[in-house]
Amino acid sequence: MEDAESPAVPVPVPVGDDDQDQDQDQDQESRQSAQLDAEAEAERPQQKLLRLPLSRIKGLIKADPEVTLASQEAVFAIGKATELFVEVIAKDAYTFALQAKRKTIQRKDLDNAIDAADEFAFLEGTLE
Repeated sequence: MEDAESPAVPVPVPVGDDDQDQDQDQDQESRQSAQLDAEAEAERPQQKLLRLPLSRIKGLIKADPEVTLASQEAVFAIGKATELFVEVIAKDAYTFALQAKRKTIQRKDLDNAIDAADEFAFLEGTLE
């Protein structure tokens, strides 16, 4: 018999498929993670942007006879600025209350906070 070897057929060997598979797996995992994050965010109650009621702020703005119109954005900006102002002055006043070994803010704590910080100089004499 003739030793007739059949011609060797080259078998393609995949090169770099492992890296591609890993990239696809990572992409799929990140998409699943993003989807789970979005679902968790939807389940969580939305935190309010403002704690002060916009209708009250708008009413205070309208009480000024010099103001004829106020956009919703302006009302929101004034409300946010008011919240930040109250937060800062309350923290400063609370610091003075703690120094006096109290947990309750009193008028004298506000007076001390106003006198101590230059940023509150415009308030001097308003509580009298």
